[in-house]
Amino acid sequence: MLMTTKDEVAASRSAQAIRIRLSLNEIRTGQREKVKGGPGTVAYVKEELCIGCDQCVIVCDDDAIELYDTPLASPIMRIDVNRKAKILRDPCTGCRLCVLACPTDAITMIDR
Repeated sequence: MLMTTKDEVAASRSAQAIRIRLSLNEIRTGQREKVKGGPGTVAYVKEELCIGCDQCVIVCDDDAIELYDTPLASPIMRIDVNRKAKILRDPCTGCRLCVLACPTDAITMIDR
């Protein structure tokens, strides 16, 4: 019985990572084509879906998103402050990066 070497495992993982990355890029490209965007649009946050994860702020090159504090309305958890994303309409260019980065689909594009 042959044992897999450490180098073989590393090479296999590297090849799998590349394959997964390419597959995800194809999916994201397809998603990006389906989401409307451009100068005539602006991002909109559905507050009830936003979890305040900061992903949209990280990807926004236009500094068009900020987080604000709001009380958490949950009978189960006791958290004093919960963060939500807020779109600043003027600097938003409609690039759609925030829509693609949002893990809860809380951000959509709307007409200006």
